[in-house]
Formats: sequence, C-alpha cells, structure tokens
Amino acid sequence: MERRMLVLSIGFLLDILFGDPYWLYHPVRGIGWMISGMEKVLFHCFRIYPEREKEQKKKQVAGFFLVVFILLFSVGLPFLILKAAGRYCPGLAFGLECFWCYQLLAMKSLKKESMKVYAALVEGDIKAAREAVSMIVGRDTANLTEEGITKAAIETVAENTSDGVIAPMLFILFFGVLGGFFYKAANTMDSMVGYKNDKYYDFGKCAAKLDDILNFIPARVSAACMAAASFFCRLDWKNAVRIFKRDRYCHASPNSGQTEAVCAGALNIQLAGDAYYFGKLCHKPVIGDNKRKPEAEDIRLANRLLYGTAILAWGIGILFFLR
Repeated sequence: MERRMLVLSIGFLLDILFGDPYWLYHPVRGIGWMISGMEKVLFHCFRIYPEREKEQKKKQVAGFFLVVFILLFSVGLPFLILKAAGRYCPGLAFGLECFWCYQLLAMKSLKKESMKVYAALVEGDIKAAREAVSMIVGRDTANLTEEGITKAAIETVAENTSDGVIAPMLFILFFGVLGGFFYKAANTMDSMVGYKNDKYYDFGKCAAKLDDILNFIPARVSAACMAAASFFCRLDWKNAVRIFKRDRYCHASPNSGQTEAVCAGALNIQLAGDAYYFGKLCHKPVIGDNKRKPEAEDIRLANRLLYGTAILAWGIGILFFLR
C-alpha cells in the first residue's frame, strides 16, 4: 500500500509539473492503435459489414473478443515488463511504475487542450476555436456557435475530471499501476467504439457497459470532491450541490452527468442539451439553470475546479490509507 501511495504521489506531481510529453511514446495512444487494428481484424474475421443491419449477434460477439484481447494486452504487457525489471533491477521497476502512473493521468494535458479553446475564443477566432474543441470532443463541431464551443469545452473538462484524473487515480491507489492500465484500456475502448450509431451500437456495447461499471464509483467520488472543491475555489458550492441532486441523471451516461451537474451548478450555467454526432441531431436534456450564457472565462474556471478536485481527491486518498 505504501508503495502504491508513493507511486501515485510521484506520478501525480509529475503530471502537475510537466503534463504529457507529446514527443514521447504514450501507452494510451498505443492502446488506441491496438483497438483500431483489432477492430479491422475482427470485422474481417467475423465478416461484419457495417452497412448491414442484421448482424447484431456477430457484432456483439466480436465486440466481446475486442474487450478481452485489449484488456489482456494492455495489462499483460506492462505486467511482463515490470516482472522482468523487478527481477534484475527493482529500482527500474519502481521508476517505470512512477512514469507510467504519470502518463496515465491527464490533468495538465486536459487543461492545456481546453485552454487552447479558451485562447481562440478570447482572440475572437471562431474557426480556430472549433478546430481546437474538435480535438477534445466527440460531437460535430463544424457549425458550433461561440456558446456551443464554450459549452463543449466545459463539459469535456467536467466529464474528464473523473475519466482522465480521479478514476485512474483510484484504480492505481487500490490496484497499482496495472489497475490503471486496466481502467484506461476500458475507457479508451469506450471512447473509440462506444458510439450509439449503426456501426458501433452492437460492436461497442460490451466496452460501453464495462466502462459504465468501472466508472460508477469514481464518477460519484469525483462529483463529491468537485462539490467540495467548488467551495475552496470560491465558486457557488451551494448551487453545485443543488444541481447535482437534481440533474445528475440528466445524461445518457449514468456517470458523465455526475460531474457535469456539479460543474454547471458551480458556474451557474446550463450545459448539455441537443448536439450533432456524425451528422445526426441527438436530443439530450439540459443540465443546470439557464441563468446566463457560458463565456470563455468559464473554461478557465472549469480548469480551476479540475485542479481543485484532483488535489483534494489525492489528499483524501493519501490520508485515508495513512490513518
């Protein structure tokens, strides 16, 4: 347990200081490449043609094999590397754990990418803002208004406070860095094949269900920490709690709405609502009260809330295991 706490603390500090080095190999990108490759292989092996509608069972079975293979690969490879390193050089194994933990957390990179949207909006460059936000959201961005761009960026920061920071922290704290790899593999699969369109609805169902299960507790821990952090960040914590209680299930995902509701309440804005995905309008309920229009400054405040939530969760986790 002491080792896992130390690994998490070092990785967390490195992420705060440096963020992801884009020039260096990243394990999550490697997992993404494997998912893309295995998708093509499985579609070929199972003779799945996305344009055909009556292939529900085949797609579900293929999707199950995708989940099994990716999880085994994502956990098995670092396990073998750590085992070999631990046998010949224990210090190297510890260093690898710390470095991988640092790479599995995405706090500073999330802030950096969302602040690109903020910078473009402040400069009045809507085209650049649309391009920047397209890198961090799954919705169609070509026709987003300034308000739509702002909301999309804030929603991503709020949702990924759990998916990109708190959830991997919890898995690393309880199960070590291999637990972090397990979680990130499942989460990456959901983000790549968990869409509810004709191609992926059945193929990505297993990945989506697994992601929902794995995020059930982390999403609620994240929401609780975010509500508390909104007090320390001098935001509207009372409204954050109120909107959380009222709107946390106003989302297609049982987990994403948890932190989005807290963030909307803390900033006194309205998030979610209808959006286009792959050219089709998706009707979604709104989260929060429409007291004012979201502004570019709210992206900066959402990132302040992100950092406050992460630091608070890390501190509580360390104190919990030290008591």
